[in-house]
Amino acid sequence: MASAALPALVAPVPRRQSPLASFLAPILLLALWQLLCLSGLFPPQVLVPPSEVARTLWQLAETGELQRHVGESMTRLVLGFAIGALAGLAFGAAIALSRLAEAAFGPFFFAVWQVPVIAFVPMLVIFFGIDEQFKVAIVILAAFFPVALAAFDGIRGVPKAWFEVARVYRTRLPDLIRRILVPATLPAVVTGLRVALTRAWVVLIAAELLAADSGIGQMMEMGRQMFRIDVVLAGVLVSGLIGFLLDRGAKAIERRASRWRAA
Repeated sequence: MASAALPALVAPVPRRQSPLASFLAPILLLALWQLLCLSGLFPPQVLVPPSEVARTLWQLAETGELQRHVGESMTRLVLGFAIGALAGLAFGAAIALSRLAEAAFGPFFFAVWQVPVIAFVPMLVIFFGIDEQFKVAIVILAAFFPVALAAFDGIRGVPKAWFEVARVYRTRLPDLIRRILVPATLPAVVTGLRVALTRAWVVLIAAELLAADSGIGQMMEMGRQMFRIDVVLAGVLVSGLIGFLLDRGAKAIERRASRWRAA
């Protein structure tokens, strides 16, 4: 009997991951990349070594071109994500709290949600051209749907008994939102914001590749047209690093939100 209860009393020892383990995969990838370049299997016009890409990044940074393209892309991301996330929160809350709004807009929303955002690019180009409005609009669309869906699911996940108690005590709408809806839906909404941010960044780079006159995607496209594979790979590394940092930052906020709700 005591032996059966012993495993339940022994707490599992958490595994501590070495910080160097996170760099193992990138180091191996760079080493494999360098070996492939040295092997001669691919011509220099197809695959350039990492040292050449690093040199290109340094030159782009020295001329200020890299900062200009990164600044343009980040400005579009911040503006479009802010508008799309706020609109998604409002729309998701509306169809979750109102049966009439859900009946009127819910079926259309869930149908359009299945369409890839990149499929809207031709239509948006027709409406806005390739100016800033087009890039901001595609980011708005990319951010809107995940946040709206997260807000809808989060509010619908709140127990109905909580609303009934609030109705009995005649809780005002601002107090209902602040004391019930925000704490109950915060983890789901923050997760939706994280997904939306990563999705918006990927869609923005793809849109800049297709139709843009500036930004990281446009820098990569110009490199392709000039047969500068080093510029293309430099853009890939920069966009990947920015996407990684955005996801890490959003993940840290997500953990803090979960702790705040638990407390």
